Amino acid sequence: MACASVALWPFIAVQGAPHENAIPNFSSADTGWFPVSDDFQLPPSGPGPVVSDPEHPYYSNQSGKQPTDRIADLTNPILQPWVRERLKKTNDETLAGRIPFSPRETCHFAGVPGFDVFSRLRPVYFLQRTREVTIINEGDQQVRHVYMNVPHSKNVKPSWYGESVGRYEGDELVIDTIGLNDKTYVDNYLTPHTTRLHVIERFKLADGGKALQLSITVEDPGAFNMAWSARQTYRRMPQEKMQEAVCAENNVDYFGKGYFPIPEADKADF
Repeated sequence: MACASVALWPFIAVQGAPHENAIPNFSSADTGWFPVSDDFQLPPSGPGPVVSDPEHPYYSNQSGKQPTDRIADLTNPILQPWVRERLKKTNDETLAGRIPFSPRETCHFAGVPGFDVFSRLRPVYFLQRTREVTIINEGDQQVRHVYMNVPHSKNVKPSWYGESVGRYEGDELVIDTIGLNDKTYVDNYLTPHTTRLHVIERFKLADGGKALQLSITVEDPGAFNMAWSARQTYRRMPQEKMQEAVCAENNVDYFGKGYFPIPEADKADF
């Protein structure tokens, strides 16, 4: 029985059994985590993320105010010149009426840390196991795999979600991600980055387990003048079984903005 207790400890800890070093329990089959915003929150101090231009504040369609489109604040000191120019082009297109839709709206992978502001209306789920933590955003079933208590690979091939390794530090889940390709954005203002992007996320329960606080640190010497930080807050809400929220099959250029739909075969291959 002693051997069985040792073997089951990771599972028991995840389920929330009393233990001074118990792993924080983010997993649940009947509740999901909803982000409070699809914009990053500012850090307590220091350089922060791109936010909306003060002259063109962003309001979502759940803000209780007239919704607006995103116009990035180009005065943020973290931005290197080429990144500022890219954002200016996006701003100009938006102001001219051609809205550059976000990854969620165009069925693209969110990347990291874009995953943390991917969708305000769909829950995020955690599946915690001894060797891996799987994080699922119900919107388009975007999935991240975090490999626990292992070092990064020596040669990481860039990919949409990179290589994430994790560990528990007290009551926090810490995720270190590298190896991201440069096809994603770090936020919904479409701020670009390079393959040198390095992201550290720290998840921690708050408000008696009703909330999840996320602190993010971002470094990319190819895109940003300095490391910067951001925050996100998730609220736990009751859910039924996970929904199949298909996106790709509905990726049509409804608004006539010139976007290309996902390729479709002329005939079935079976």
